Amino acid sequence: MWLNRSFRLLGLLPGPLRAAGRRVVRGSGSKSPDTSLFVPLSPRVSPGPEGNVGAELSRELDKSEALKVLNKFYKRKEMQRLGSESGLDARLFHQAFISFRKYVMEAESLNVDLHIILNDICCGAGHVDDLFPYFLRHAKQVFPMLDCMEDLRKISDLRLPANWYPEARAIQRKIIFHAGPTNSGKTHHAIQSFLAAKSGVYCGPLKLLAHEIYQKSNDAGVPCDLVTGEERSFVDPDGRQSAHVACTIEMCSVTTPYEIAVIDEIQMIKDPSRGWAWTRALLGLCAEEIHICGEAAAINLVMELMFDTGEEVEVVNYERLTPMAVLNTALESLDNLRPGDCIVCFSKSDIYSLSRQIETRGLECAVIYGSLPPGTKLAQAKKFNDPDDPCKILVATDAIGMGLNLSIKRIIFNSLVKPSINEKGEKEMDRITTSQALQIAGRAGRFSSAFKEGEVTTMNRDDLPVLQEILSRTVEPIEAAGLHPTADQIEMFAYQLPDATLSNLIDIFVSLSQVDGLYFVCNIDDFKFLADMIQHIPLNLRVRYVFCTAPINRKHPFVCTSFLKFARQFSRNEPLTFEWLCRHINWPLVPPKNIKDLVHLEAVHDVLDLYLWLSYRFMDMFPDVNLVREIQIELDSIIQIGVKNITRLIRASDSISTTTAAGAEDASVYGGIWINERTNVENMNSKDQVYIGSRRIRGSKILGYRGEVYKAEMPGDSLSARLVQQGHLTAELLQQLQEEWAASHGLQTSRNATTQEPSKSTSRGLRKKKK
Repeated sequence: MWLNRSFRLLGLLPGPLRAAGRRVVRGSGSKSPDTSLFVPLSPRVSPGPEGNVGAELSRELDKSEALKVLNKFYKRKEMQRLGSESGLDARLFHQAFISFRKYVMEAESLNVDLHIILNDICCGAGHVDDLFPYFLRHAKQVFPMLDCMEDLRKISDLRLPANWYPEARAIQRKIIFHAGPTNSGKTHHAIQSFLAAKSGVYCGPLKLLAHEIYQKSNDAGVPCDLVTGEERSFVDPDGRQSAHVACTIEMCSVTTPYEIAVIDEIQMIKDPSRGWAWTRALLGLCAEEIHICGEAAAINLVMELMFDTGEEVEVVNYERLTPMAVLNTALESLDNLRPGDCIVCFSKSDIYSLSRQIETRGLECAVIYGSLPPGTKLAQAKKFNDPDDPCKILVATDAIGMGLNLSIKRIIFNSLVKPSINEKGEKEMDRITTSQALQIAGRAGRFSSAFKEGEVTTMNRDDLPVLQEILSRTVEPIEAAGLHPTADQIEMFAYQLPDATLSNLIDIFVSLSQVDGLYFVCNIDDFKFLADMIQHIPLNLRVRYVFCTAPINRKHPFVCTSFLKFARQFSRNEPLTFEWLCRHINWPLVPPKNIKDLVHLEAVHDVLDLYLWLSYRFMDMFPDVNLVREIQIELDSIIQIGVKNITRLIRASDSISTTTAAGAEDASVYGGIWINERTNVENMNSKDQVYIGSRRIRGSKILGYRGEVYKAEMPGDSLSARLVQQGHLTAELLQQLQEEWAASHGLQTSRNATTQEPSKSTSRGLRKKKK
């Protein structure tokens, strides 16, 4: 009964995850566990009466004879077969035997029954096979999951997820799929139904989109609340909930009844990290009518998922409202830029480089990329859209693909290659997909903008035919929807495996999980990263799980160290007050003087987001929400000043050193990674660890880390290296510039200009100057 009730609760809490396992066809047999994930435990030897009772009842055990018996037992094929039938594959059998042999040979006194049976075998009065029950008893102490494998399989069975939502299954829902490309009016029509309803919920992928619907609804006279991971805004001054709510999709309630629900960007149900949230909303929202908006590629999958719920899907197709043309010529030179142009890059380093090159041509440009705060993105979008502002060029990442209304005439792809993370967690460079290309290109010539026709092209001539081929392809149908383990499932796992770490529990869960062909298990890498980071901090399982679902950017060392300090302060039951937080982030902060400062301010903004996210889950421990929100708004304004003067910051960064590591979304802007500021690591203890790129630095080492540049991980990506490769500078001229700069600062240089690695003497000089 308890197990069934727990399964009904599955899917109620958010969590992070990606396609991590093989899809198993519905009705298939049990999935073989990955036993490499089973961590052996030290056996618990129950204390017996004083003295060696086994020796008193029989005689002292001859350890040399016992060793021969044990080795003979290990080599017996029959014993290995029996072990396999009990769940011990060759690996587990070997590890269990090593532990069993160590126990027999090193224990001062054995369990009485084991002592007697070993003596009998040594004396020829018993058979070596008689040891197996005692060996298996020991093996189950070493690998406790062997005793509860069937229970673990039941808990991790993710088939038929539609049954997890009894409230939704209790009503007959009407599903309307608004299918069409970007700028086709599909979401507009769904929102009209939302506004006309007595009650409704809008579920979007971004805070910006949720905020837009929140404002649009209230402006239309329909009271609407806003709920995101970091923010709750209620129209009613007393905090009573309105009938309408706009939320990020992870925050939607699957128990509250609504008349209308809108699920935006349904194609993200395939997202390797967040797809589970769209699956949960689609299967679990308790609404009489659900309006789904997104690409037509998701129609078949949605119909199959709704077949399990017994609900029919009505499809409404839309065409693009304004024409979009793929040009026959590439831009080739920034001299050919026109008002309304947007250059799309896939790395910050390219954004910085292009911004400066555009400025040298006497043009102003706006800049938008993913790690900027929402307020800064909106300010840059407003600047670009303003017909009276001299800024007519936009340089952005694919962050413009959703959530911002931009007046773009022409999209220019600076590159068609985008960094991605494969299933092993390794960084790869992949060509953008048709879906991604259409999403970005579709931002040109939007219906409500100043440009009624859109154009798309590339920066480089060689990329243009590739882009034309990508855009001409049909978007591949979406085949599977994401799922993830919830806190309830992990708690049930922990009940069975009380000594396993949270990271190990998640690994075993995914290893044993069964899904049918319409689903996949989302990525758990970020979750495990955070779980490993705070494993040494004493927290109960539910709190640990919630901390590990926090949406943080693990590429920022300052954010990671802040996460550690938050967890440690929480574990001491000491509230994280506004004063404590201000000391940690060195508030007040000043406008950035270079790119490194700007990146650090972005990281601080992420830390404030983390505080607000945790405050809505642990209100007593994070009490100063309003004060933190006030300084976050102020920090957003400071970052806006920096972005407004970004080309000046770039010049300042270049003047410091061509080897300055500026920290970026792609882990390197000018060739390395910084730990930002000394305050990042103060108060850390020796057990804490921070991950920088592929390096793991433990607390004892971090305490002495002063933020200097370490050896560049990607020297070929630095600005100076690219200038040399492109022929704008010679290696000799670059060396001369470095030596002149070093001489002006009283430093020495070595002949390593092309590799961008500071010499030891230069590094020492930097440290001396810093002191």
